[in-house]
Amino acid sequence: MATRKSPTQIATEALQQIARHERECGERWKECNETLKDLKQRWEKLAWIICGSVLTGAAAVVVKEFLA
Repeated sequence: MATRKSPTQIATEALQQIARHERECGERWKECNETLKDLKQRWEKLAWIICGSVLTGAAAVVVKEFLA
C-alpha cells in the first residue's frame, strides 16, 4: 500500500514545483530579452545604413544638379 502524504508534504512539493517552474521561466525570459536586444540592435544598424544610403543618394543628385 502507498503511504499517504500529509497536507504539509503535498504543499511543500507543490511549492518546490512552483519554484522550479519560476526559475525555468526566469531563465527563458532572460534569454528572450537578450535575443530581443540583439535583434533591436541589428534593426537599428540596418535603419542607419538605409537612411545613410538614401541621404547620400539624395545629396549626390542635388550636387549633380548644381554642378551640371
